[in-house]
Amino acid sequence: MRSNTLAFALALSLAAPIAAVAQEGTASGVAGGAATGAVLGGPVGAAAGAVAGGVIGTAIAPPKKVKEYVVHEERPSVRYEGEVVVGKALPEDVDVYQVPDSDYSYTVVNDRRYIVDSHRKVVEVVE
Repeated sequence: MRSNTLAFALALSLAAPIAAVAQEGTASGVAGGAATGAVLGGPVGAAAGAVAGGVIGTAIAPPKKVKEYVVHEERPSVRYEGEVVVGKALPEDVDVYQVPDSDYSYTVVNDRRYIVDSHRKVVEVVE
């Protein structure tokens, strides 16, 4: 039991700096990884899952320059009755605009900006 507590404390101390400087992708990766790890391995699994999720979340988050570009571009908002969800592809009738020098595109739907990947899958909501 004592070794589990020490392992948890060590893993948590390693995860804390990652979460402290996290972007949205990292933060959601940490949360998702921690939840999955907790189910599979209790407290130690939660800490290990948080670290792994943070790394994965960082890897899939669009670069800062993409977000800055999307925020400054002016495009008309389109109305869409469906729900726009991170991880779900947009239908073909929703216009997306390529971000220069990037693998990302973006769209403005119902007055909100979304970054999408090359498969039209929403990867981030830009606030």
